[in-house]
Amino acid sequence: MTTLTAVPPAAARRPVPWPRLAWVTWRQHRAALAAAAGLLAAVSLYLLIEGLLMRGTAASLGLGRCHLWAGSCAERAALFQDQYLGVAGLTTTLLQAMAGLIGVFLGAPLLGRELETGTFRFAWTQGCGRARWALAKMVPLAALVTGAGLAFSLLLSWYYQPFLAQRVTSPLDPQLFDLTGADFAAWTLTAFALGVFAGTLLRRVVPAMAASLAVWSGLALATVLYLRKHYLAPLVGHTLALPRHGALPWTLHRWWVGPDGRPMSASEIFAVSGRMKNAVGPRGTDADAARWLARHHYASWVSYQPASRFWPFQLIEGGWLLALALLLGAATIWLIRRRAA
Repeated sequence: MTTLTAVPPAAARRPVPWPRLAWVTWRQHRAALAAAAGLLAAVSLYLLIEGLLMRGTAASLGLGRCHLWAGSCAERAALFQDQYLGVAGLTTTLLQAMAGLIGVFLGAPLLGRELETGTFRFAWTQGCGRARWALAKMVPLAALVTGAGLAFSLLLSWYYQPFLAQRVTSPLDPQLFDLTGADFAAWTLTAFALGVFAGTLLRRVVPAMAASLAVWSGLALATVLYLRKHYLAPLVGHTLALPRHGALPWTLHRWWVGPDGRPMSASEIFAVSGRMKNAVGPRGTDADAARWLARHHYASWVSYQPASRFWPFQLIEGGWLLALALLLGAATIWLIRRRAA
């Protein structure tokens, strides 16, 4: 071995600069990033075009200049909703899985592919330690995923604003909440962190994708069904006392109370409803029905989360998701440092 071919000891080598490590990460994963960017761009273009069409229709119907529950305005609002609400609901339903898919398909192969093929051994001998190698891959992509998620959530919030203004749904509605504000970015980042951790733990890309997507889906479902409604104690009030202006609250539970103050069963509600319809007649209005129920001491009560809690809920959910993503990132670094080459 000559002086020219001798490999300098590890202590004498200068560590590879962070920009060069980030460049390598970009070169390795640009195809996956381009696919994710293409998906977001296609969906964003659709939301932009559809949002502009909705606003043009609303302006032509004059919905911004009249009371949406009075006379012809109510009829025009119903026409608008018949034309666009079904498509908007289907769109938000399909988008529920996008955060998980983007995060998992970018995260699971990030370290898992090199651990599966064994190319990590070469990377660890090129002047970048294990933790430095992992961080150079994780941090830039995590930042890109989070930034893209924030931009997309802003666009979707703009797209859905006409329905919120018409009080068709609440901004806290489970079908919409995790796609707007900071929540979409937080869920995408969490899915990415889950994918990276699963890829490092299992060392196989496809099983890591399946496992992390299953865990992300279970976490999202548990949040919608159990966690989110309890971030703050719900309010309880009479139905007629609910806010009539501003954004619609998120109704959690509704029940009827009879003259004796006892909650009514389904059969009792059905019987009282029949008596009320007979009393007010076929031409009776909602106001007539409400007066009849009040006169006979029947009342409807609800537990709900007011729409003013949208940002507190966003901060609570985004905060614990960010903490979970950081915890998963730290666990990934710990696994990498302990893994024998």
